[in-house]
Amino acid sequence: MKKLLSIIAIFLFVASLSPDAFSRMKFVTIGTGGVTGVYYPTGGAIGRIVNKKSKVYGLKVTVESTGGSVYNINAVLSGDLEFGIAQSDRQYQAWYGLAEWKDKGPQKALRSVFSIHPESITLIARADAGINSPADLKGKRVNIGNPGSGQLQNSKDVLAAFGLSENDIKAEYAKAVEAPGLLQDERIDAFFYTVGHPNGNIKEATSGRIKVKLVPIAGEGAEKLVTKYPYYAKSIIPVKFYPNAVNKEDVPSVGVKATFVTSKDVDAKIVYAITKEVFDNLDKFKKLHPAYSVLTKENMLQGLTAPIHKGALKYYKEAGLIKYIRKDLIQ
Repeated sequence: MKKLLSIIAIFLFVASLSPDAFSRMKFVTIGTGGVTGVYYPTGGAIGRIVNKKSKVYGLKVTVESTGGSVYNINAVLSGDLEFGIAQSDRQYQAWYGLAEWKDKGPQKALRSVFSIHPESITLIARADAGINSPADLKGKRVNIGNPGSGQLQNSKDVLAAFGLSENDIKAEYAKAVEAPGLLQDERIDAFFYTVGHPNGNIKEATSGRIKVKLVPIAGEGAEKLVTKYPYYAKSIIPVKFYPNAVNKEDVPSVGVKATFVTSKDVDAKIVYAITKEVFDNLDKFKKLHPAYSVLTKENMLQGLTAPIHKGALKYYKEAGLIKYIRKDLIQ
């Protein structure tokens, strides 16, 4: 149905153009994720911002619901999509030929454009459990994620950065959706969940009989994590999203980023136009979804692995943002 609506929208738009305008118009598609997640509305938000200038750029952006990060990266590289949204750790793995790309090898045609909302590694604990840092999890009952999940590896990375391992805690391996109930039933002391905010599971965890808090992932341990793994970046969890938590201030953490990627073969003028419209209209863009509230121009250049596309790089130089980009991403 979503794809049908996209086709209808394109048809109506094309019908409004003169034959000469149509011949000059370029159409590009953004691969996102499931329609109930954050990736799909993110693609739609980018499209709405850019399409307001369709006649200026001769460009029309459409959105496609997809299977997510791995699909989007592969589709961008094959030319089936011009742009895609992917987790920063997946971008890293593709660039270096790891995980799903182990047999294919490094995907050197991949290019970064910018990063979007953070997907924070969120540590939730009972307020009376004496957990004020990941280092305090020693000996505690902690859900670190179900086998095969991305958050399980994220949890292990945080534990290691703070000098702990699975053997130092009483580890549980339940799915994220089960963790709030386990915490409220006092069957665990804390749980990890890698997610964009606001999130329904976290709201559930903070709204029960047992008082809970969001535990900061900060300090030396966090510095070690973002230094060792370039796909992690610092993040902030706004406490306003969880008014029933005991926290009074926003909570620092680390996490992966949702990143906007393309191929080196995509026209630089198209990449420039999209980058310029998103960054020049960032205040408007941030209002399109609660997950964008923490975005700044600076943190939208963090958590990237593949080199910046030359079209985006042109804008960053013009806007004075080049100083916020790692030198190895500039080619």
